[in-house]
Amino acid sequence: MAGNSDKSSLRRLWLEKRDSFSADFIEIASKKIQKNLKKIEQYHAADTIACYYSIGGEVKTHGILQEVLSDGKALALPRVEGDGLVFCNVRKFEDLERGEFGIMEPKESCQPVTEFDVILVPAVAMTREGQRLGYGRGFYDKFLADRKSTTIALAYSKTILKNIPTSKNDIRIQWIATEDGVISTL
Repeated sequence: MAGNSDKSSLRRLWLEKRDSFSADFIEIASKKIQKNLKKIEQYHAADTIACYYSIGGEVKTHGILQEVLSDGKALALPRVEGDGLVFCNVRKFEDLERGEFGIMEPKESCQPVTEFDVILVPAVAMTREGQRLGYGRGFYDKFLADRKSTTIALAYSKTILKNIPTSKNDIRIQWIATEDGVISTL
């Protein structure tokens, strides 16, 4: 289990580093990431997009969410149910409420969605090969395990690492959008 201990230490270190990024950096980088995201053809062509509602030092997704809704595309956001995620259709920000981890998530009245063209995934850190360091609960790895959708992580260039300890349940992400550009892991 040394891998899990190494992963936990790395996660703590990078969460601390990410939390030290200035609000200006996060705002500017997030806008550039949103712009670069549109360079990925699968994202551009997608009709149904699963995303997350950003918190803290994460890449800000509010502009992305608004753009998806304004473009008339179907938007799904996750709700924690038990030890998993259920993505539900969101048509407007009023469809959201504060969930179990203090994160805005779809209200119970929102309909579950099971098919997505693209899934935007949060990351604490990434490798150029698509290995993702998440928050340690495995929600996204479990959710992505049997999906055929295109996966895209939103990450700051500073959080692209040479390597991350992996386990058999980790799911590789296909694309990474950063403020400096797009990385294909295919």
